[in-house]
Amino acid sequence: MRKLDLMRLSARVDYALRAVIELARGEESPITADRIARAQEIPPKFCESILLQLRRGGIVYAQRGPDGGYWLAKPASALALIEIIEVIDGPLGSPRTQADGAMQRVWAALEMAERRILTEVTIEHVVKGKLPDAVTELGVIPV
Repeated sequence: MRKLDLMRLSARVDYALRAVIELARGEESPITADRIARAQEIPPKFCESILLQLRRGGIVYAQRGPDGGYWLAKPASALALIEIIEVIDGPLGSPRTQADGAMQRVWAALEMAERRILTEVTIEHVVKGKLPDAVTELGVIPV
């Protein structure tokens, strides 16, 4: 379980999200792990490991052979960010803190907001660059 490190993603989650986004941008045919790794600048062995984890988690399908590769197990419009995060890092956990009263309610609200956003935003939203109103209402953070 995670501590109070909301909004911090592991490198594995970052790479997994990037790999899934690359698959969503790809054509209908399978995409090789090597191509995903190059396009997203993911170390190749790390990419293969992440894709294996995503396959086991039901996020992607895989096919071996000369025409092999990976593709999404369901449409990008039906694939929420939280699904990928939880396949890679496990279920989002409650922040562990000794706070009680009002402070505990703040942490709980923060966790609920994080879960809501990660559940509402799909891979398709990210690929198209059109995020749900629940996200855009929070404002734009300069990159």
